[in-house]
Amino acid sequence: MPRIWKPSVTVAAIVEKDGKFLLIEEETSDGIRINQPAGHLDPHESLEQAVIRETLEETAYDFTPTALVGMYMSRYTSNRTGEEVTYLRFTFCGVPGAQHDRPLDEGILRTMWLTRDELAACADRHRSPTVLQCVDEYLEGRRAPLELIQTHASVFKEAVSTANG
Repeated sequence: MPRIWKPSVTVAAIVEKDGKFLLIEEETSDGIRINQPAGHLDPHESLEQAVIRETLEETAYDFTPTALVGMYMSRYTSNRTGEEVTYLRFTFCGVPGAQHDRPLDEGILRTMWLTRDELAACADRHRSPTVLQCVDEYLEGRRAPLELIQTHASVFKEAVSTANG
C-alpha cells in the first residue's frame, strides 16, 4: 500500500505590544532563524492549546488567543539535508500575559520585540516565508473567530486498542 502523504501541522502566535511583535531567534538545521513563537501540534491537544503551550515554551509568556489570522500551507526544502516538508500552519493572534522565569525551549536563543519594518529588514533570516505574511495580514485586520475551529472530544482521549489478546 502506498504511503499516505500528510502535511506537518503547526501553530504560530502573533503577539503585538506597543507596535512591536514578539519573536524568537532559534537555531535550525539551516542556521539561526527568526520566527513567531510556533511549533507542532501534539497528540491529544487542540490547536488553541498548542499555540498557548508553544508560546509559553518558546518565550516564557502566557498567551491568550483571540482570533485566527489565517491558515497557511507552504513547502520547505532543507538546504542542509534536501528533505522536503509541507507545513500546514494555523496562525493565531492574541494577547500576552505574564512573563515567567523559566528556561526557553532547547534551540531558542532569545526572544525579541521587533516592529513590522524591523522584521521586514531581516527577511533573509526568517524561518518561513509566512513569518512576514502573517504579520502583514494581522496588520490588515484579518481575523476569523475562534468558534470556526472545532476540536472533537475524541482528540483528548487516549487511543483504545480493539485488538484481542
